[in-house]
Amino acid sequence: MKLLSTLTLASALLLPHTLMAKEVSGVQVADTVTLDSQALQLNGAGVRSKFFMDLYVGSLYLPAALSSTAAVIDTPIAAIRLNITSGMITSEKMRDAITEGFEHATAENTADIQPQIDAFMALFNEEIKEGDQFTLVANKARGVTAYKNGQEQATIEGEMFRQALLKIWLGDKPAQKSLKEAMLGK
Repeated sequence: MKLLSTLTLASALLLPHTLMAKEVSGVQVADTVTLDSQALQLNGAGVRSKFFMDLYVGSLYLPAALSSTAAVIDTPIAAIRLNITSGMITSEKMRDAITEGFEHATAENTADIQPQIDAFMALFNEEIKEGDQFTLVANKARGVTAYKNGQEQATIEGEMFRQALLKIWLGDKPAQKSLKEAMLGK
């Protein structure tokens, strides 16, 4: 009886934590995260795939639920998290995809933010492997702070850069339309 009570209590304590995560393509996506000293809630999450292969799970965290790109850009803080699910992603492929993303996000006019893009691209020089996690915190007051596997890498300032970065996944020409819709909770 004592064992049953202990198991019941342990289950009750663990259950809320289990319910607070969503599984997307085998990745546990937290319902809330605290970044830049602010609690953010999961707005939506989806899969970036190419040629029928899942490459990463992308999730969007915001102070409150939003369903449009304009509203996300206007919010003081937003975070995009990328959980790498494929060994097919290399540093070179990630840099190429992000370069293309910035071109699409700026209508091929990256000149005004090229120094920030260059600094950001340097974050992807190290090997990328399955299981890596990148968190990009876009804060209007600070710029974009990038984390790899929970370790802060750099903060890149500039409002135009911050907006362009968010538009890689949420803009008119996103990395993948279905991922954009999933991140916006549609």
